[in-house]
Amino acid sequence: MWNKENTMKLIHDTALIPIIRVESADIAFKVADAFLQGGVNIIEVTMSVPGAIDVMKQLLENYGKKVLIGTGTVVDSKMAKEAIKAGSKFIVSPNSSKSLIETANKHSTPIIPGALTPTEIFNAYSMGADAVKVFPCGNVGGAEYLKAIRAPLPHIPLVPTGGVDLDSAGPMLEAGAFALGVGGAITDKKAIKEGKYEVITENVKKFLEIVKEYRS
Repeated sequence: MWNKENTMKLIHDTALIPIIRVESADIAFKVADAFLQGGVNIIEVTMSVPGAIDVMKQLLENYGKKVLIGTGTVVDSKMAKEAIKAGSKFIVSPNSSKSLIETANKHSTPIIPGALTPTEIFNAYSMGADAVKVFPCGNVGGAEYLKAIRAPLPHIPLVPTGGVDLDSAGPMLEAGAFALGVGGAITDKKAIKEGKYEVITENVKKFLEIVKEYRS
């Protein structure tokens, strides 16, 4: 049974949240399968995927007992309620709002809202976020930016997202990332176009190796 405590522990211990942001439900299922073959036990389905709620419901039915499945690109409380009602085990947002965070907390669902500046990050956490998605982290300095943020705010769990790739993943973990949100660097668009889902599986394995190296 997933609850806040074991959900956040799994996210921290796995340190990798692979993101599904694709153009169709059919592709989403193939990507999810490729993720699982790579050995990861967390999947984030963004609300930008066509039929995202139905995709998530199907994934929960197929893998929900062994895989932590959450919803990303949740921008308001209405969307959060829809995702939680469908069974989402955690919520990720590119933005922060009091109503969004309160909705997730009301339903005891972990919430990782997006923020960028020290003030935004502090406010999001103070409003009740379980961790804060630093977005877009790669565009503003990556690991160095994360390190600078953590100096005055070491108690806030940070999940850098946006521009996280195989080169920056290790330094971000070393800088103290709680976990990494990874989209394009795992869900390779060229590989999808060519039907080479094994490339995505290999990408997952590479990221998990980096986690193992930096967390050991």
